[in-house]
Amino acid sequence: MTSSAKCGERSTLWIVLLLNAAIAAGFFATGLIADSSALIANGVDNLSDTAVYALSLVALSHGPTWKTRAAMASGIMLLIFAGGILLDVGRRYIQGSEPIGPTMMVMSAIAGVVNYICLRLLQRIKQPDVNLRAATTFSFNDFISNGGILIAGALVLWLGTNWPDLLVGLATALIAIIGGIEILRDARAETKTNAETA
Repeated sequence: MTSSAKCGERSTLWIVLLLNAAIAAGFFATGLIADSSALIANGVDNLSDTAVYALSLVALSHGPTWKTRAAMASGIMLLIFAGGILLDVGRRYIQGSEPIGPTMMVMSAIAGVVNYICLRLLQRIKQPDVNLRAATTFSFNDFISNGGILIAGALVLWLGTNWPDLLVGLATALIAIIGGIEILRDARAETKTNAETA
């Protein structure tokens, strides 16, 4: 890979890292205000994404072995995050919650635009390595989750119940589990390929 390509990847990762950090803060703030499991779940998701992009930035200046290890760390982090969401959904199901639909809808719309920008930026990178493929998986998961929050917010507003919010929180966890498994499989396959070509 040329130095200009690496520079392009680095700048792209910095942009998506900063955007995800900002969106994570927005999700946490609105999640607490709106008493929404779905918003807090996506805040945790975007915060973990930010850590993954930081790992990816460090991996750019290291060899393939380090890159696959960073990708595996990303996959494991995603699975841990999914477990945390499941616990939060369970807690809210037992204790009850009163999510605010309009707040959920506005925040999800803003985050959807930001995540779409991140996804398009990552998709422009030619011949992405295992770490960048993991980053793209994260952004795609976020984009899908935002659509779910928008629908859940509308249903909460219409029905006056918390189950759509909990359902999206649960769905976000399941999407994260699938994404984490895909990243780990990709990293394992990359490790095998690197060993065969070494």
